[in-house]
Amino acid sequence: MLQLSRMSRSGAFVAALATVSASAWTLQSKFVGRPVASSVAKRSVAALHRPSSSQLNMFFGSFFSNGNPLDAITKKKTIDYKTLDHPGPELAAFAEQGLAPAESLRDPNLKLATFAGGCFWGLELAYQRVPGVAYTAVGYTHGDVEAPTYDYVCSGGSGHTEAVIVYYDPKLCSYNQLLDVLFGRIDPTQVNGQGNDRGTQYRTGVYFHTPEQEQAAKAKIEQISSKYRRPIATELKPAQPFWPAERYHQQYLEKGGQNAEKGATDQIRCYG
Repeated sequence: MLQLSRMSRSGAFVAALATVSASAWTLQSKFVGRPVASSVAKRSVAALHRPSSSQLNMFFGSFFSNGNPLDAITKKKTIDYKTLDHPGPELAAFAEQGLAPAESLRDPNLKLATFAGGCFWGLELAYQRVPGVAYTAVGYTHGDVEAPTYDYVCSGGSGHTEAVIVYYDPKLCSYNQLLDVLFGRIDPTQVNGQGNDRGTQYRTGVYFHTPEQEQAAKAKIEQISSKYRRPIATELKPAQPFWPAERYHQQYLEKGGQNAEKGATDQIRCYG
């Protein structure tokens, strides 16, 4: 009986996996906007789409708890933006209105700049150390859905990239200095990733809030392009609504004991 029970469960597992595989393509088409040909649906998803570790964890957790595997992929958690420190609530309010302003509402003297450079923990700490930067926040931008969560972004289904938004005083810090911080940390030729972090959520980008920022970024990219054999892959696009990440991601490396003092030059360790 025990052997039969295990065999039945294996059969159920295979059937559930097939259901999730087919549904994953449907979801990908829905959220990314890419139509899926009927012939694709008949092929093995394993050969066409490698699920992320977060997707696998959600799937297996749901399956072995007798839940609906599809629920594990489609269920969406929420972030309580009101519990975040400034500028989190302000950024969430902007995003909910579909705005990507050039300056802070609370502190109009502070300008905004948005960058993506792979995992947002290390890039945020680098900006925290810049004199003239008053606030930083990590979050998600340039995606297809509102109010995404970390798990959802990591699944690749939302289309967002991990990003850092910087509140800076232009009297104390120039936008060019902020660009130098970004390009001093990344390989701008790597497509959809940085180092061992791979996926569209780790793509790099400069998301300008003003025409002046756009011109400065174009000039910087043209300046550095001659240093590389491969073409620059870093996106240069207008800023879009910035959705703050979960509270535990904010100033993550500083909370872990790394130096965030202005002007600090200690090596930034992204994973401990």
